[in-house]
Amino acid sequence: MIQIKPVSELRNNFPAIESVVNSGVPVYLTKNGYGAMVVLSLAQYAELTGNIEFKLDEADQMAALTDERLTHEDVFAKYRR
Repeated sequence: MIQIKPVSELRNNFPAIESVVNSGVPVYLTKNGYGAMVVLSLAQYAELTGNIEFKLDEADQMAALTDERLTHEDVFAKYRR
């Protein structure tokens, strides 16, 4: 079931939010009645981001080896082919 809580709940009742998140359910936090953020467990976050951080580090290392720079249009065009 979707868990929606005011952001003050995170401050005032962290253990309860932590328990819900650790059970695998994200908690949607609101501020003044509007969505403010989502709290996820580290496992859920890792599942969403996959190996993005690793690939970004790899790209930084490759960029350090050359002066060539590509625009995002060049990169996406290459992968669309």
